[in-house]
Amino acid sequence: MEMRTLKIIFLICYAFVFVIRIYYKRRTEQKVIVDARKVTREKGLRLLMLVGVIILPFTYIFTPWLAIANYTLPVWANVLGILMFVSSLWLLWRSHHDLGKNWSPTLQIREEHGLVTNGVYQTVRHPMYTSLWLWVIAQGLVLTNWIAGLSGMVTFGALYFTRVGAEEAMMLEQFGDQYQAYMQRTKRLLPYLL
Repeated sequence: MEMRTLKIIFLICYAFVFVIRIYYKRRTEQKVIVDARKVTREKGLRLLMLVGVIILPFTYIFTPWLAIANYTLPVWANVLGILMFVSSLWLLWRSHHDLGKNWSPTLQIREEHGLVTNGVYQTVRHPMYTSLWLWVIAQGLVLTNWIAGLSGMVTFGALYFTRVGAEEAMMLEQFGDQYQAYMQRTKRLLPYLL
């Protein structure tokens, strides 16, 4: 598939992510935060992820600076990446929708925070992370550049593996046995698998 077309598809998908995030961020801003765990490591990992999923991909798309690291893939791999982007967008929207006013971009508990166990959260504890894994894998299939394409997997992987345990510990503190029972009947990322 033509590189220019793939870049345009990436930008369109990114616009949808931006719209989803802004819409749900505005819906949650009114709720008071009662527990925020913005540790230095968390801030650093979020900044690192910003580099991997925004700065390097956009540098690749809008400048020739990373062209030395380009690679080619068969068309079926590009199409698979596009399908993964679409799946990721749907799951990201659905995760936000199901969380409603309980969503937060960082490790936070808001006033009147409830444990969501319906919708996509019925079988998966972290569908938003699943959507982001789909996104960063798709990034490598659509942005065919060793730096811009793979940077998302590396940086999001670092965030995910250091954050998910802290997030689950916070939920256990907040919801206790209710969250423990939820953990027993759900999987972390993929229903019935992982």
